[in-house]
Amino acid sequence: MITSLVVTIIGPDRPDLVRLLSDKASAFGANWAESRLANLAGQFAGIVRFQVPIAKVDSLVAALRELEALDLHINISKNGGKPAEASNRLLSVELIGQDRPGIVREIASTLADRSISMEELDTELISGSWSGESLFQAKAKLRVPTRIETAELCHILEGLANELMVDVSLENDRPVGMLT
Repeated sequence: MITSLVVTIIGPDRPDLVRLLSDKASAFGANWAESRLANLAGQFAGIVRFQVPIAKVDSLVAALRELEALDLHINISKNGGKPAEASNRLLSVELIGQDRPGIVREIASTLADRSISMEELDTELISGSWSGESLFQAKAKLRVPTRIETAELCHILEGLANELMVDVSLENDRPVGMLT
């Protein structure tokens, strides 16, 4: 029988971190199922889901803990949580606008109030092409309950875009257009 381990790792970036993780997993017959890895301000930050035979879980956990000697912070969750509900759909959203504190908080609050969760969120600060000013850019995958119609979600996002003075686009297999 196979189970999942979700592993987060944070620490000073170095060229061999992914190899170290994959070597540990391979040594215990684990499959690298999915991951998100990034270098943020010189720190390696990653989350990996391994599929591992149940009989080897404890041994793999112990082996991964050995990486803490390299000044890495490791957190391991067994079984990876519950699967997404079938009554939800996945939609992509992009946002861009003047950077200011609180954008993520406002977005997260608006979505959470409607039981919409962020499956993925990628953000970055970019330079505006004409002004050179700092722009906040976000790309997210939202898990939206089917009870919320696309038109209603567009209305929610339009209100958020107006409040935050940003451009938002929603994609549901096809572009819906810019919402401002």
